[in-house]
Amino acid sequence: MKYIVLSMMAMAVLLFPSFAFPASYAIVPTNLVPESDVIMQKSVIAMHIPQNPTLPFGCVWGTVQNAAPGYPVEIEIYKNDKPVYFAQANVTSDGSYEKYFRVANTVNGHETNIFEGDYSVEIFKYVVNSTTSSAAQT
Repeated sequence: MKYIVLSMMAMAVLLFPSFAFPASYAIVPTNLVPESDVIMQKSVIAMHIPQNPTLPFGCVWGTVQNAAPGYPVEIEIYKNDKPVYFAQANVTSDGSYEKYFRVANTVNGHETNIFEGDYSVEIFKYVVNSTTSSAAQT
């Protein structure tokens, strides 16, 4: 009987959001530029995390020239060609982005390095294709 009551409560919790907000209130991301006018630029940089990092976090940051509105920057970190960390960072109105990530963790005074050594960071930026935009204006 206890399990039946718990399962009914779980079903109510799962169904409640659909009753609380109609579909018209859902947030749907919209891209302001057609996909055909957007190109991806890839850059690869090297990153080194020391054995004893000064801070428990690292950061990947930069700027996007002519950023495509609604498209985030994708960040992929690899060690020895094996994927280690993937993230997205929103691009601000001035074209800048940043993504912080933990490189060390401390639990009960014991520090554990999450990242240590040499990595390659692949950064994917989505920009408005200037040749498509200029061709559309002529």
